[in-house]
Amino acid sequence: MRFSDSFLDEIRQRLPITQVVGEHVVWDKRKSQPGKGDMWACCPFHAEKSPSFHADDRRGIYHCFGCGASGDHFRFLTEKAGMSFPEAVEKLAGMAGVPMPARDERSERRAAQQRSLLDVMELATKYFEAALAHNIGARARGYLFERGVSAQAQQRFRIGFAPDSRNGLKEHLAANGVTAQEMIDTGLVATREDDPLPYDRFRNRVMFPITDFKGRVIAFGGRAMSPDVPAKYLNSPETELFKKRHTLYNGQTARQAARDGGTVIVVEGYLDVIAAVTAGFEGAVAPLGTAMTEEHLQLLWRMSPDPVLCFDGDKAGLKAAERVADMVMPHLKPGYTVRIATLPEGQDPDDLIKAQGRAAFADVIERARSLSDMIWSFETGGLVPETPEARAALQARLRDRANSIQDSTVRFHYAQAFDEKLRAFLAPVRQGRFEQRGGGQPRYGQSGAYGYPRAGTPRLVVSDTLRNSRLLKQGAVAEATPREATIVLSLVNHPALVEDKFEVLAALDLETTVAQKVLGDLLNLVVRHHDISAADLKSALGVRGHGPTLERMAQTLMRQGVWQIGPETALADAEIGLSHALALHNKKVQLNRELKAAEAALGEDPSDETFERLRDIKNQITTVDGTEALIEGFGSLSGRATRSF
Repeated sequence: MRFSDSFLDEIRQRLPITQVVGEHVVWDKRKSQPGKGDMWACCPFHAEKSPSFHADDRRGIYHCFGCGASGDHFRFLTEKAGMSFPEAVEKLAGMAGVPMPARDERSERRAAQQRSLLDVMELATKYFEAALAHNIGARARGYLFERGVSAQAQQRFRIGFAPDSRNGLKEHLAANGVTAQEMIDTGLVATREDDPLPYDRFRNRVMFPITDFKGRVIAFGGRAMSPDVPAKYLNSPETELFKKRHTLYNGQTARQAARDGGTVIVVEGYLDVIAAVTAGFEGAVAPLGTAMTEEHLQLLWRMSPDPVLCFDGDKAGLKAAERVADMVMPHLKPGYTVRIATLPEGQDPDDLIKAQGRAAFADVIERARSLSDMIWSFETGGLVPETPEARAALQARLRDRANSIQDSTVRFHYAQAFDEKLRAFLAPVRQGRFEQRGGGQPRYGQSGAYGYPRAGTPRLVVSDTLRNSRLLKQGAVAEATPREATIVLSLVNHPALVEDKFEVLAALDLETTVAQKVLGDLLNLVVRHHDISAADLKSALGVRGHGPTLERMAQTLMRQGVWQIGPETALADAEIGLSHALALHNKKVQLNRELKAAEAALGEDPSDETFERLRDIKNQITTVDGTEALIEGFGSLSGRATRSF
């Protein structure tokens, strides 16, 4: 019978491991600390005279520093007492006073089906591994070599290659007795409406197997070798085996690393994890194809009470860090938090480790800041507020942050910590204690990190990275452009589009402050409530003061005849329209950057060539602004005859 993780966790939590092990060893009275659950004995797995076997109730594990034996409650009984796993579970459940679950024939049938699907995934993994080693995988091996993924790392992470074939994997699986339904159930094949014949989902991609916490392959992530495909990275769809919100890449290794005292570090992608693990950071993990969720947070806390979350130091990274902080705050509990590490701007862990080595990444992790410090930095905005009204607003925002915490004890201490910071932040400087520049009246703010210079300009209180971020340099209020309105209203009326495009949206650099603000709140809401409906999302944005903005956006697009943003539009059409609007927006952003560079070049070199370059860029911007979508079949699912919007 299969036992749920929550059932096994309850046994572990209720039953000290020293009680389980204590039936088979004699504790050493000199080294052991019974009150702390920190016990030592001679190892029951090998002969020794001095105690090197350690059991730790806090972490729920045992480990012998002599022979290397280690594990939890269940493994101890299966290895020492020779019990089967179900027998060990039954005995420990009785010791812990946890009732055994009733036998569920339906669950057992499902478990048998999962075992069959796991066998299919193992077959596929071996097929991809063989393809990478074959001549057909030469280009993929070259790519991995360029990215610094050694042969040893390729073997350790079981990296493979999916050949550029519609039927290669399908035929291999069929030859090994795998049914068509099993191929569909594992997500290894796909179909189209216009082509019902199944074909290989992954083609011409470097393949990264994704395992569960038992080390079994349950899904794949594929990195495209061709630059022309729409999705650079493609993950398996959700299946009976794979739920991306309940999975972390490298989760099994990281959990063991945490038990051995290592730090759990959350990075963004497969290659970041591989680079970190190769450099010795065994606790590195990554979420899969989605922003970090509450479910991921609970998985992390099962491994470590204070995992480190890594973010880029640029605008998108800081915005992502604040969103995750908002998501984490309500779930804080005594002893469980997160720390936030900021990478050098424009570098991910893979880049940093390659360029500067292990020590540089270790320094980033070592300097990770507490969640309360990061919240403080986000809310102060890098500046001491000058007016009483601004200080009152800061105090109110911090109070709201603290009040979002569900646990009353943690909520109290956060409120107290913020109050103490505010008093120190805004307290007048005492004469004689801090240096006065030129005498005069005491000023608000402490000298040094928080003080006001003599000219009265507020001094920065956070890192240079945050200071230089355009999060702190919002432009003047202006109406959203039609294209920005298209992007925002497509998401408002179709929240399901956020998840698949989250990384693109989080990094989006909109032209107007009003659009940037509504997009930021929209993303925060969808991250917190991933199944939120369009009506609830619109209502929540209205509560945050965005109702008039959304109404003006809708009126603007109605006048222009833009229909694909409406709630009645088919999701597929809304997604096509959104993708096109994002592509045009990003094209214009890039052209504007080129325009600035061309204007600067013209100032230094007023030649015909530089003038023509400037004029060409301006023409391209005009073309982008006037471009309509001419996409085959666009709008048919929504009952639209027209091909343009």
